[in-house]
Amino acid sequence: MGLLDRMPPRRPPPAEPPESIDVNAKGEVEIGWPGGQRVILPAFQLRDACPCAGCIEEGTGRKILDPKSIPADIRPERVEAVGSYAVQFYWSDGHSSGIYTWDLLRQASGLPR
Repeated sequence: MGLLDRMPPRRPPPAEPPESIDVNAKGEVEIGWPGGQRVILPAFQLRDACPCAGCIEEGTGRKILDPKSIPADIRPERVEAVGSYAVQFYWSDGHSSGIYTWDLLRQASGLPR
């Protein structure tokens, strides 16, 4: 076995960050991606996609958040940057531990990485 066989594989570079993230009057999340593409995501969809350990089982990746527990009128009350790779939503149901990476937001937007 050679040195290169023992080296971990390289991770792909992170997705390009959005140019803007805004919450509109309906409580939807509007994301402007490089190249001019704008996507509107329902707040419920993003809250349901929360990647935190309280919503996704860490060991297995199994979803443990019951979508029925999410209020129908859920909305982000605040959005904050997390470094240069993600955002954190502060939801109207009091949840705020999910870190939404650019990759996760692109996937939620239905865009290729």
